[in-house]
Amino acid sequence: MGRRASQTIVVPMENDLIIQTKALTKSYGPHMALENLNLSIPRGATGLLGQNGAGKSTFLKTILGLIQATSGEGTVLGYDIKTQGVEIRQRIGYMPEYDALNPGMDAIHQVRYSGELLGMNPVVAMSRAHEALQFVGIGEQRYRDIGSFSTGMKQATKLACAIIHDPDLVIADEPSNGLDMKTREFMISTLNTMVDDGKRSVLMASHLMDDVERVCENIVLLHKGTLAAQGKIEDLKAIDREIEIHVWGGATPLEQRMKDSGLTVRREGRVMRIGHTQQDTTRLILQAASEVGAQIRQMHEYEASLEDLFLAIMDNLGYAVKSSEDLLRSKAESRRVDAPESLGGSGA
Repeated sequence: MGRRASQTIVVPMENDLIIQTKALTKSYGPHMALENLNLSIPRGATGLLGQNGAGKSTFLKTILGLIQATSGEGTVLGYDIKTQGVEIRQRIGYMPEYDALNPGMDAIHQVRYSGELLGMNPVVAMSRAHEALQFVGIGEQRYRDIGSFSTGMKQATKLACAIIHDPDLVIADEPSNGLDMKTREFMISTLNTMVDDGKRSVLMASHLMDDVERVCENIVLLHKGTLAAQGKIEDLKAIDREIEIHVWGGATPLEQRMKDSGLTVRREGRVMRIGHTQQDTTRLILQAASEVGAQIRQMHEYEASLEDLFLAIMDNLGYAVKSSEDLLRSKAESRRVDAPESLGGSGA
């Protein structure tokens, strides 16, 4: 994409915030895991992006009150992250990527158990477990042992565990990873329904850019513990507009001539995308083509994707990568966020 600047990209979002931090910092000796994070995450669905080591797990642990920030402040759902961690965790559902289910337990009792750990009455927890499993699409399979479940059914069970107590915010870590197309579509549809109809908010961490773009209206991108970008996806994409041309003959001299004219060019064979950063970009492209005798068969403004936006930002930060998976994919255990026993975690 056209923009080549190294500063943090911040597009203002609405004031109805579920998470807000000011100068949030967490250090481990000389290592800065988080550094002066100023985040404003609105209600709705937000994608949490960043390569392995970007600070995502530390950020989640800090806002959940599982570890104390070194300095700075923050609120989640209006609660102070330093003093009201218990209240925050009671209003949040967490769906981990790593395997957090008991393979010897059937789904209904696994989900009920999650509710009981949250302090729910056993009768109420059982009733809610039926509702939650029906909502995520595996109500008819609720008495089967989890050990016999497919990956998609296990993901659905984890989501049911996360929503049994009707949380205001669901944190979903790689919710659609490893799913076949049909199950993946259902997971995306379910997450969208939670936001659109259930009036819940979702914070979704995923390396699948298409899925993030289909679920989320906003993104937060972390890089080495700092904020690289935040805002509405559509607004962020508008910063880096491009014109796409299809060239027949003279592509190489045209590419060089446009670069000599000060244009930013990305090329894949006969297809080029030129940064649309000035009013006369189209004129400069046509002038360059005329000067080198190149034939432009098609020209239109390119509709950027979230993948394009991510790659442009990482390029600004000095990473020469061809896909988001090169940076975002990591082992589930490296992003593990252990919940206290009261939330069904190991307490680690």
